[in-house]
Amino acid sequence: MLCFVGLGINGYAGLSLLARETLKKCQFIYIERFTGYIDDDDIRQLKNLLENGNKSIQIVSRWFIEDARSIISRSKDDNVAILTYGDPFMGTTFNELYVRAKKNLIEIKIIHGVSGMSSLIGEIGLHNYKFGRTTTIMSDPMSAISVYNIIYENLRVGNHTLILTEYNNNNEKSFFFLDPARAIDMLLEVEENIRYKIISDELFIIVASRIGTKDQSILGGKVKSIKKIDFGKGPHSIIVTGHLHFTEIDSITSLYPNKDPPLDNTQFFRHVAVTMLEKYLPKAKYALKNMKSYLEREKNSASILNEQDKELDHVLENAEYYLLDAERFFNQHKFELGILSIGYAEGLIDALRFQKNINPWLS
Repeated sequence: MLCFVGLGINGYAGLSLLARETLKKCQFIYIERFTGYIDDDDIRQLKNLLENGNKSIQIVSRWFIEDARSIISRSKDDNVAILTYGDPFMGTTFNELYVRAKKNLIEIKIIHGVSGMSSLIGEIGLHNYKFGRTTTIMSDPMSAISVYNIIYENLRVGNHTLILTEYNNNNEKSFFFLDPARAIDMLLEVEENIRYKIISDELFIIVASRIGTKDQSILGGKVKSIKKIDFGKGPHSIIVTGHLHFTEIDSITSLYPNKDPPLDNTQFFRHVAVTMLEKYLPKAKYALKNMKSYLEREKNSASILNEQDKELDHVLENAEYYLLDAERFFNQHKFELGILSIGYAEGLIDALRFQKNINPWLS
């Protein structure tokens, strides 16, 4: 049998009675702490509790779990347990092993633990159903681009964003936790390049550290008030608030300290398509006006109006219709359709530009 056992967020003291009884019946117990942090004191107490009789207890690395051949083989004849921080299936690390064990007809037992993610959301007092996609920011600056885009998409619909910060234990004697200040700096750097205008010193965030431990910390405030604070040892999480219900505001102001009053970050949000419409629609209208003036002067100077000139009038007319459509879609908040209409209009204007060898876009 293969048992997936969640330790929860309170360490050894939070291990359930069912989990203890199950672990005592297992011949092989593997403790992993690469998906979540389990401190050395908890490891010692777990070993003191469980090391009796013919039992093997090991702290294992990621490759051992991902390879899983030894785990699968032993689970066919013995009771094997994998003990993990929080809940074993809140992440995706153990899903593949679960599937492989099922395909090998191995009996499975799952003991869920308190999840760090759900506990964190509860502790900070925000509504669980208002969180959008969760993401993780790594020390590699490239990861901040993906996180930035997820924050944008969540704010677009008013949702909060939970950002987990990097944790790893490649060296079992040295654990790395990405500092929240560094994570914030990386997001500010992305803002300078992408400029969706969502990350700024005025953005309200909440930093939660070491949830479930005796020295847990939760602090809210604007980026400018928080980005230089030392939050100590991890794990850390950052929450970017979206639209705030009045009960959420009450929770934030009542449950933990804040450097600044909570605010709704959706007030800073501007749909990228709106920015594009405001930028490109006037330019397209200007180019259309110039092209119409040029063709009108050309017709006035010609003695005979040929069929080709009539066709050019139809092209200009269609370009004008597309720009009218773009304005209508803008007013209806159908921004993507507005961008599409501008694109069609610009295509027609440029077709005339190359045919007539003039540039109506120039001032």
